[in-house]
Amino acid sequence: MTVHAIRGAVQVAADERSQIVEATTELVTEVMTRNDLASGDVVSVLFTTTPDLTAEFPALAARKAGLDDVPLLCASEIAVPGAMPRVVRLLAHVDVDRSRTRIRHVYLGGAEALRPDLEQ
Repeated sequence: MTVHAIRGAVQVAADERSQIVEATTELVTEVMTRNDLASGDVVSVLFTTTPDLTAEFPALAARKAGLDDVPLLCASEIAVPGAMPRVVRLLAHVDVDRSRTRIRHVYLGGAEALRPDLEQ
């Protein structure tokens, strides 16, 4: 097996607990589905949020989405002037037997604008 990194992001509608949980659940679910992953394939996940999201930890949603035995960490993005607001990002490390070219990064909602070079 080989460890690969998967990137993803989702823009959250508002800094509300339910909105952060809902958007992060959607992001985690899409990463797992598009990459045909089981929770046992996931080594760890680092979540970041833009400084304007403080109502909840994204890791809570990941636990609810089935990653209950995976090491998770949350951090804050740097406050870059003009950056897209209300974004949850993830960097998932997965242990799978496939080439890097078969990894699918996932950008949802407004966050698709962060990576227009990727086929969504």
